[in-house]
Amino acid sequence: MPAEADTHSLLLRRDLRGEIHPPAWPGSITLSTLQPEDAAAVHRLLSLHGGEPVPWDQWQACFKADAEYDPGLCLVLRHGTQIIAVAQGWTSAFIKDLVVHEDYRRQGLGLRLLEALFRCFQHRGEPYVDLRVREHNHAARRLYERCGLCQVDRYAL
Repeated sequence: MPAEADTHSLLLRRDLRGEIHPPAWPGSITLSTLQPEDAAAVHRLLSLHGGEPVPWDQWQACFKADAEYDPGLCLVLRHGTQIIAVAQGWTSAFIKDLVVHEDYRRQGLGLRLLEALFRCFQHRGEPYVDLRVREHNHAARRLYERCGLCQVDRYAL
């Protein structure tokens, strides 16, 4: 058994009722929402750098059938033409995925991308946003704490 068994998930929450400043993007980094022509590149990024990969056909089908999907809540960061990060939210004020390409980590892009998604939810009138993280994922938990997310529950996997 590994030193840190992956046995629990944490539910984290961010209050959105205060002011959230728009993030500033460095250099040639640009933000957009998911466009149909970006879907394959986003799926590849999520599969390679985001944890548990979902087969392309299942991933694509979930968008067509899932009432919680809104392309306006799927934010994409680009460096030139390369997609380097994605944050995907559901309409229930839940952050489903956040991934930053490993070559672009530790530059504050994940934090800024989350802030941009927080603003999207805030503009929709949501009072808070939730996400889940594996308890042993300390790097992600540090990022989420810096973004103002606080633990509200703990679940066995």
